[in-house]
Amino acid sequence: QVRVVESGGGLVQPGGSLRLSCVASGINFSIYAMGWYRQAPGAQRELVAAITSGGSTNYADSVKGRFTISRDNAKNTVYLQMNNLKPEDTAVYYCNAKLGRTVLSYWGQGTQVTVSS
Repeated sequence: QVRVVESGGGLVQPGGSLRLSCVASGINFSIYAMGWYRQAPGAQRELVAAITSGGSTNYADSVKGRFTISRDNAKNTVYLQMNNLKPEDTAVYYCNAKLGRTVLSYWGQGTQVTVSS
């Protein structure tokens, strides 16, 4: 059974930091591309950051220089370090595991991030 579980969300003041974690079990984690997405109220889900099985990364323009995605294959975990958070970063953050050019794609349940003073 595949499970994708996010953690680390919460309430933080503008300019603060959070680190999200996502543990994916039941898959061969090291060969999956991992991504962080977010969805704000009334908005579509958007890609925030992604990391390939080989470690290549890409980021949404809105988070470049502030967010860092990384993975630890030994722990089946992907991280999203978020610094200098802004109110517009407020959203539910979702973790996704996707296997190459296949239809295999798994989502977590999401974790809420709220940036407010």
